[in-house]
Amino acid sequence: ERTAKVRNGARPRFLSPRTIDYVMSSSIDEAGTSGSSESVAPGVSQWIRKGKPQVVLVVGMAGSGKSTVLERLVLSATEQGKKSYVVNLDPAVLTLGYSPNIDIRDTVKYKEVMKQYTLGPNGAILTSLNLFATRFDQVLGFIEKRAEELDYVFVDTPGQIEAFTWSASGQIIAETLMNTFPTTMLYVVDTPRCQQPVTFMSNMMYACSIMYKFQMPFIVVFNKADVCDTDFAQDWMKDFDALQGALESETSYSGNLAYSMSLVLDEFYSQLENIG
Repeated sequence: ERTAKVRNGARPRFLSPRTIDYVMSSSIDEAGTSGSSESVAPGVSQWIRKGKPQVVLVVGMAGSGKSTVLERLVLSATEQGKKSYVVNLDPAVLTLGYSPNIDIRDTVKYKEVMKQYTLGPNGAILTSLNLFATRFDQVLGFIEKRAEELDYVFVDTPGQIEAFTWSASGQIIAETLMNTFPTTMLYVVDTPRCQQPVTFMSNMMYACSIMYKFQMPFIVVFNKADVCDTDFAQDWMKDFDALQGALESETSYSGNLAYSMSLVLDEFYSQLENIG
């Protein structure tokens, strides 16, 4: 455990100020629930716990900018005089824009895991997370000791999203946190890549599956707003006809599948908080 710091001069521009304010103030209200009851997945109320700190789990596809989003959130919390605690769960990351309080790399050596268990990169990430999960009660103990003085706990997850979202260790870590503190999951989306409607639908289907798997308050964050305006993606979530029109030009199998799934996901969008 150590003191968290943000890199000197760091001020990532991927998120708009409006997004930062939304995530920091509206993801969970003082009662420990999502800012809108409609954004909470069915059955999630059984997991909600009152109190602080508020835990923010950051997940997303590789390259979507998860760590940069977390870096910006930590910086914003510091500027607002809020006290935060940062946990890094990515054993393979080389550099971070912030200095986490707890870092999986201090406990599990990723390259040594590859050698010892004769694993490839993804297998080593998953095994490292499994090993760390066996000691997560110690992490929880550190957080609980400082709970009264903290406002937020930010948790960065592995670059390979499936290593966290579809593993037993990821489920254990997430359930441990949300059974103890009010917890929200941020799903970070690479907005420029989502300009292709099929890629957009792939991200939304992944978001849907993760939200219903973890059963916790869930927010989709359209990242890299300085590169690409996010209005088109939010319009596709609100206007079924607009998305259908964009998909009509897709003639591939994946395009036909996305076209069929768009109607199913229309109900999902109505319950989903999103910001860009």
